[in-house]
Formats: sequence, C-alpha cells, structure tokens
Amino acid sequence: MTTKKREIKAIIALEDGRVFEGKAFGARGERYGEIVFNTSMTGYQEILTDPSYKGQIVTMTYPLIGSYGVNPEDVESSRPHVEGFVVREYIRHYSNWRAKESLEAFLQQHAVIGVEGVDTRAITRHIRSVGAMKAIISTEDLDHKRLVRKAQAAPGLVGRDLIKEVTCQKPYLWSAGQTTATPPGFKVAAMDFGAKHNILRILAGLGCEVTVVPAATSAEEILGLNPDGIFLSNGPGDPAGAPYIVAEVRKLLGKRPIFGICLGHQILGLTFGGRTFKLKFGHRGGNQPVKDLRAGTIAITSQNHGFCVDIESMNAEEVELTHINPNDGTLEGMRHKQLPIYSVQYHPEASPGPHDARGLFQGFLTMMKQYRGS
Repeated sequence: MTTKKREIKAIIALEDGRVFEGKAFGARGERYGEIVFNTSMTGYQEILTDPSYKGQIVTMTYPLIGSYGVNPEDVESSRPHVEGFVVREYIRHYSNWRAKESLEAFLQQHAVIGVEGVDTRAITRHIRSVGAMKAIISTEDLDHKRLVRKAQAAPGLVGRDLIKEVTCQKPYLWSAGQTTATPPGFKVAAMDFGAKHNILRILAGLGCEVTVVPAATSAEEILGLNPDGIFLSNGPGDPAGAPYIVAEVRKLLGKRPIFGICLGHQILGLTFGGRTFKLKFGHRGGNQPVKDLRAGTIAITSQNHGFCVDIESMNAEEVELTHINPNDGTLEGMRHKQLPIYSVQYHPEASPGPHDARGLFQGFLTMMKQYRGS
C-alpha cells in the first residue's frame, strides 16, 4: 500500500490584488518577480535555463508540462534563471529516451519553486488585459493581503540592470559542439548579456572560434582579441539600465561587423541614439510572426522580450527598419545603412521554437567575409 504524497499549498499574489492558489512542486520558499506567460507547447527546459528570464515568474499556457522529463543536452545555460514556474498540470510520470530526471527533481536541485493546479488561462487573460506586473510566490506565507503588499514592495524591471547577475565572470573560449566548417574560420567576440548556449553552438558549428566575454568588457579589450566580428547576445531586464554597455558598444561601431539578438538588438537601438520602452505584456513563445519588410515574407519565430526599441526614435537616414511584428507593429529587426551592423529582436537560434530565421547566422558570416576582404 502506497501513501499519498502530502500536498503543499502555494500562493501566487499579484501587485494589483489578484491571488491564485495552487500546489507546490519543486522547491519550497518564497520568490518575487514579474509574472509573464509563455505560449510554447514544448521546450520548458530551455525556457527555465534561458538567462533572459532572470527576474521573472513564468506561466506556461500549454496545460500539460513535464511529460518528457529533463536531460543534460537541452539546457541554455548552467542553471535555471526563472524566479518561479507556474503550470496548469504537472506530469509526474515522464517518458523520453533522453530523460535523466523529472522536472520536479530538476526544480528542487536548483531551488526553483513550481506551482501546479492553477488556472493558467485566467492568469494569462489577466496579464493580457492589465499587463505584466510584479508578483510573489510563497509556500511559507499564506496570508493573501500580506503577500499582495510584498508584491507591491518588490523591485520591478524598469531601470533594473539584471545583466550583471547572469553574465560570465571572465572571458572563455566556447568549446561545446563540433566545428563543421573548413578552417580557417572567423573569430567572434560574443558579449555575454545572458547568452543562450544554442547561439554559441550555431556559431561554432559554422566554423567560428567564439570567445565569450563579460558584459562589462571594454571596447579596447574586445578589439584586442582581434575578432572578425562582434556578437551582442540576448539577456534580461531593461537595456536602459545598462548605460555602461551602451557606451562601450558605441566605441565598436564601424570597427568590426556586429550582429545583435534580443537585448543585443535593444542595446544597438540605444547606441544608435534611439529609445526603448516596456511592452504591456511582451512577446514570449515559439509562434510569433515576423514580417521581413524587404522580401515581404513572414517567418514564425521564437521570442522572449518585455522591452522593445521605439521605431519612431530611429534615425531613418542611418538605420533601415528590416522586420516588424505584424501583430502589434513593433520593431523586430534593423540594419545600419553605412556600417556592417544588423540586429533582430527575436531568436533565430530558437531552442525552443521554429528554425525559420536560422539563415541570419549565415548572414553574419557573409558580413565578416566581406569586411575581411575589404
């Protein structure tokens, strides 16, 4: 005869007073962050380990999570970065030939609180109506009013520099994955604002020697590596909260080809003299359409961002807008008209998500080749 595992109550309190009750799985304790939703059907392991989610409590809209467990291959960093993980139903009996442990064991190992048995549809509808907001998850304090006050007192994301909490501490040469291109390849300096591993895997797979450097690395140090190109990675938080990065990237303009993704795109927007702003509820999922304004085509993309570059703030004489989101008209891509620089707001490396935009990495190689030959 087996005994039923004792259920632990978990409370999710939002700063506007809404409260949701569920059952804890994973770690126990109390965490705060901005509550957001992700519409991906799969890829929870990649989402959990994406450094861009630092400071956020992630709600999955797909109702069944955990069915294929966790494996050591599908990670996007060394550990999970989410502040909390909310699902409708956690599947305890996982099945996959690559799985090494359950999702719950993975969350426990890394002290991440999971909450199941919650009406995730109600949370999502509320966020879409009111906007992403501060929230708190607790298995310790179950007083609704007190938790709401704690959520209200928690720090938000606007103006907050979370990059310093996820960047590497010293430069290193990316060695995971095999190089498939014929040497000599290109040397790439990747500024780590919270870089996903699959970006580095793809660059290495295309024959690039990738040196990852901390976010606060100076332009002089980066150029001292003698790279053929410079990559600006994804990352968490408000790009306007990291003016020290913008100042150094400005010194790199015109010195080498530059390719930016997500936060790297936003940093370039600020470097070009533009502005960024916070979206109402952001874009997070593997099914976001992006329109290529030059080709007139649509790609389905993976996205994870809560901030955006203001289209109206861009200097049309210097910067060409190349991609937009047809759902809300926000900027998804741009390139400099005179310098070898381009960037996209979405994630061409996917993980999880579609591979429609993978060719952007090949474009970076082409840009480096042209620059090297000039």
